[in-house]
Amino acid sequence: MKIDETLDAVGLYCPAPIVLTTDKMRKLKSRDVLEILADDPEVLTDFPAWCKITGHRFLKVEKGNGIFRLYLEKA
Repeated sequence: MKIDETLDAVGLYCPAPIVLTTDKMRKLKSRDVLEILADDPEVLTDFPAWCKITGHRFLKVEKGNGIFRLYLEKA
């Protein structure tokens, strides 16, 4: 998978990761993939719900070393 941008949200808690992602997605082109790095377990429920509301596509999540890597595709 080609990653177009990465957003480091490690150490941030809700709603900061969503706010930063919203900002970053505005700057991406349709079908670009955004990788989000986070350590707040709430992102596992927040981002799938956010994608459903915004129309962006939640691709997958990887977990390792206390960091979640989430991959979203811009609508």
